[in-house]
Amino acid sequence: MFNNCDQLMVRVSSAGDSLRLLEPISDGRTLVSQKGNFELGFFSPGSSKNRYLGIWYKNIPIQTVVWVANRCNPINDTSGLLTLNSTGNLLLLGHNKTIVWSSSSSSSKQIQKPYLQLLESGNLVIRDEKNKSEEAYLWQSFDYPSDTLLPGMKTGFNVRTGHKWVISAWKNADDPCPTDLTCGIEPHAYPELSIRKGAKEYYRHGPWNGLHFSGTLHLRPNPNSEYEFVHNDEVFFRYHLKNPSVISRMVLNPTTSTRERLQWNDAEKTWSLLSTAPTDYCDSYGLCGVNGQCVISSNPVCQCLKGFRPKFPERWYSLVWVDGCVRNAPLSCHDKNTDGFIKFPNIKVPDTRHTWVNWTMDLKDCRAKCLSNCSCMAYSNTDIRGDGSGCAMWFGDLIDIKQISGGGQDVYIRMPASELSKYRL
Repeated sequence: MFNNCDQLMVRVSSAGDSLRLLEPISDGRTLVSQKGNFELGFFSPGSSKNRYLGIWYKNIPIQTVVWVANRCNPINDTSGLLTLNSTGNLLLLGHNKTIVWSSSSSSSKQIQKPYLQLLESGNLVIRDEKNKSEEAYLWQSFDYPSDTLLPGMKTGFNVRTGHKWVISAWKNADDPCPTDLTCGIEPHAYPELSIRKGAKEYYRHGPWNGLHFSGTLHLRPNPNSEYEFVHNDEVFFRYHLKNPSVISRMVLNPTTSTRERLQWNDAEKTWSLLSTAPTDYCDSYGLCGVNGQCVISSNPVCQCLKGFRPKFPERWYSLVWVDGCVRNAPLSCHDKNTDGFIKFPNIKVPDTRHTWVNWTMDLKDCRAKCLSNCSCMAYSNTDIRGDGSGCAMWFGDLIDIKQISGGGQDVYIRMPASELSKYRL
């Protein structure tokens, strides 16, 4: 994430884009991807004299590191040595040949001729020369992100193995050791992208709804980027660049505690900020408490949802919203047919921690299923493209709802008959 102009002076030479057995890379030598997009080598961040093994953009003047191997275990001199052993594992050696970092090969098969290669994508991969399959990697750096999400990288998790692709911020410009500021996919029934500070959720992008994350503005058609959300044995989000001349990255900034999307401006020789999250006060997780919604254009910003009132009015009107809102009238659970739903358009859907999902059910059947379950409080399509498809149902209190002008989606919230008559158009 951080740009480094004040390097520890070391004579640098390139060793091509690959490394084989008995061809170690010492401090001062680098690997450069075939077309010169990325470079792997030893560097010192900011004003630090410590040495780290990392990957950075090769052909821009501001050294911008996108991946670091030994994030919390620096080498304090230029004795660093990167070597590949016969089992297909990378070993990073420091003073007196002590191991300061190593990779872990995912293959249980016997490896015949392992080699390391730095790809044009910025991915550092270990392959077996005997296996010609394009993506038969024994190990890849894209599986172990630092603070940066590059085009083609995943953020999410593997359902079968439990492996997670999570980005984590540097401590500061001098220290790439990860902080507790992380960004990844929450493994709920209805998965959603969020930023955490330690165990605490800090900001929710929301779930992917076919067009964008529910908590973000509609993504405008972009000639440079396309977005992908996959939900099967792996659940992940990634983006791709259509134009190979564009240099773009997503990064966690520990100074501002934000996720930034940046693009290199070659004319100005600087990084341009394309987007940031969180974006406003309403992005503060759970700001308005349960059954409240945040409307950034309102004063005050917190409102109870239709059909709800402040739990503690005196505190609420003193701008203490943490207690949230309660229903004006109870639901008729013993006579479910007297309940119904009010449509709330253009909102970030509630926190999906307590949800049930059917990815193919239509909205009519979704409504009926929600109505038949006394505990179901709301429902929505999982995919809002076209006429919509899929069914997500919420149980219990609804939290972290934000009204988004020009974004969000429709959510149908359960109401008793007495409230339905008030709000029916």
